[in-house]
Amino acid sequence: MDKQTFIYSHVSEPHRVRTKKILQQHPDIRELIGKNPYTIFAIIGLVVFQTALAGLVSGQSWWLVFGAAYLLGAFANHALFVMIHECAHQLLFKGKIANRLAGMFANLPQIFPNSISFERYHIKHHSFQGVHELDGDLPNHWEARLINNYFIGKVMWLLLYPFFQLSRLGRLKEIKAFDKWTVANFIIQVVFTAAMWYFFGFKAIAFMVLSFFFSVGLHPLGARWIQEHYVVKENQETYSYYGNMNKLAFNVGYHNEHHDFPSIPWNKLPQIRSKAPIFYDSLYYHTSWVKLFFRFLFDQEISLFSRIIRNNRGKVPLTDKSKADIEMTQMNAHPETQLAPVPVPVLQ
Repeated sequence: MDKQTFIYSHVSEPHRVRTKKILQQHPDIRELIGKNPYTIFAIIGLVVFQTALAGLVSGQSWWLVFGAAYLLGAFANHALFVMIHECAHQLLFKGKIANRLAGMFANLPQIFPNSISFERYHIKHHSFQGVHELDGDLPNHWEARLINNYFIGKVMWLLLYPFFQLSRLGRLKEIKAFDKWTVANFIIQVVFTAAMWYFFGFKAIAFMVLSFFFSVGLHPLGARWIQEHYVVKENQETYSYYGNMNKLAFNVGYHNEHHDFPSIPWNKLPQIRSKAPIFYDSLYYHTSWVKLFFRFLFDQEISLFSRIIRNNRGKVPLTDKSKADIEMTQMNAHPETQLAPVPVPVLQ
């Protein structure tokens, strides 16, 4: 593989094809599609935990602030990212507004306003996976050249990962970046941060900021961003993780399952694999974020160019809401639109 170029694909993203096959062979999976309103209690618990912990460490020494952020705060903050992700897919409540409000509430201890922006860009990642001008999960060309496969470059990339993500927004010109929801998200975060500073002081804010950066960067949890789409198996562009940290991360490791069925909430993702094992056990998957974290840092075969990109949008409209699983389920409900049979894949 040429370390100076991404891996080009001439076909559209693979998930809609697999979703169609799975629904044909396992139609009972459609019963998993729905909402999980009880997720709001997880959000409340995580926000209370992170806020209380910030208050507790606000009067402690700096080494304890850093230690608490790395060992505890990072996991809570990462879980809040997963909650924001659930809200972005509207997997809590029926109404869009209720889901957005829940997402903004989950965003509070993260200091930086990202809930609404994440929704805007993440849905496009599903609809246009690998399309460089629409998929914000892909590195910039200059970013990939700068970091490439260098150890120190990868360390700095993980350490400053939020800034690199922010730098990608300039190329995603087709996506509307700001509206009244974005402004509301920003104002709410400013008010919350000011209140935390007033009642608990600078160290409480520092704890939350450190938790934020550790949860997405130079921490074993940062391996999640590598796990999802960095190519470690030829011709496979999405990967799941089936390790124990899924218990703390609300099953976010079930990434192939999520891309195939984005309308199924976090608590039911493992059931997709158990109902259709032949479709997932035949794919390469990760079992340890810790192992992948160190492999990414030291393995020169993995670089920021280890991503599949494409020009083929698959005739998906820009306004697509990434609910292909629901659309196919609705099609299958009508005999006149039944899909042609697809052979079951054979394990090699």
